Order: sequence, then structure tokens, then C-alpha cells
Amino acid sequence: MHKGIEIAYLEIIRENLQMSQTAYFATGCFWGAERRFWQLTGVTSTSVGYMGGTKSNPTYKEVCSGTTNHAEIVEVIFDPTTISFERLLAEFWVMHDPTSLNQQGGDIGTQYRSAIYATTPEQLEIALSSKSIYQKALTENGLGQVVTEIISGKGITYWIAEEYHQRYLEKNPNGYDCHSSTGIAYPLVTNTHHA
Repeated sequence: MHKGIEIAYLEIIRENLQMSQTAYFATGCFWGAERRFWQLTGVTSTSVGYMGGTKSNPTYKEVCSGTTNHAEIVEVIFDPTTISFERLLAEFWVMHDPTSLNQQGGDIGTQYRSAIYATTPEQLEIALSSKSIYQKALTENGLGQVVTEIISGKGITYWIAEEYHQRYLEKNPNGYDCHSSTGIAYPLVTNTHHA
């Protein structure tokens, strides 16, 4: 009987993992961004790390040197039956300034760039569409062009950051959270996309 319960439990875990999707976002310093995402209902897990660079398994010090070309990334694992990819994108656009090239507030360098690494073709399509929607809202308010890099994450390795960076602001509630928002809301629209 005990073995049967254990197998049933493992099947439930396997089903939940199959329903989950993963998204990768760069919004500058990853500490504050991770907190914003982990607070959303439907986000089941977050971690921070690095993507888009040239060095395998880089350290924080190497990424901050600006020589590896990695971006600071938040990996978001979410349940698409509870929260849509578009809702995650709405949070992404408003939590930072996507018109600022390689800089968020006082943080300057390519590691602080704005980026979305899509994990499916549908995510890529939705992300590009959301960029157009947000660009329209920014333009209507007299702001500049979105410089966010939006590409397929296929073949781009996500390197998890050192343990002390994981859920940093949970461990350090008064820690550094540098995010410069445009102050412009993302106009959520009703559509059929649920990546």
C-alpha cells in the first residue's frame, strides 16, 4: 500500500511538471525582478542566473566584469492554467525601463540589458506582439523606443547563479532593489494566447 501511494504521488508530480512552462527574463539586476515574479499567483518557482554570453558556467564576478556578454536572468516556472505568459510579460514590461540600453538606474553594462529568451515559438510570437503593444503605450506618452532583445532561447544555456543570489531579497529584505520603471502601465488585452 505504501509503495502504491508513493507511485501515485510521483505521478502527480510528473503531471504538474509537464503542465509547467519556463520563461527567461532580463530586467537589469535580477534580485528585485525575481521577487516581483515569485509573488505572482501561478508562478511555481523562480531562480536567477545568466544567459546569452560566451563563457560556460560564469561567476557573478565574471558577468559583472562585462567581458562575458551574459545578461542577469530570472528563470520563471509557471502554471499556464493559472497565469498566462502575457500576464508575465505585462509584469516584465512595467518592472524596468525597456527603453534604456544596457542600463537600469545606476546599474550600467550589458549584463543589465533588457531581454526575453523565449522557450517556445508561441512565446516568441507573444513576446514580440507584447513589445509592439507596450511600444505604442510608450510612444503615446512621449517615451523612446524599446531596446529589449527578444529571441529564441533554444540552444542558449541558462547558468544558475551562486546560491547567495537565489531569493536574495527574501534573505535580505532591505537589500538592493534597483529597478527604474517608465511608470507606464502595460495595456492588458484579452486574447487567446496562453503560453
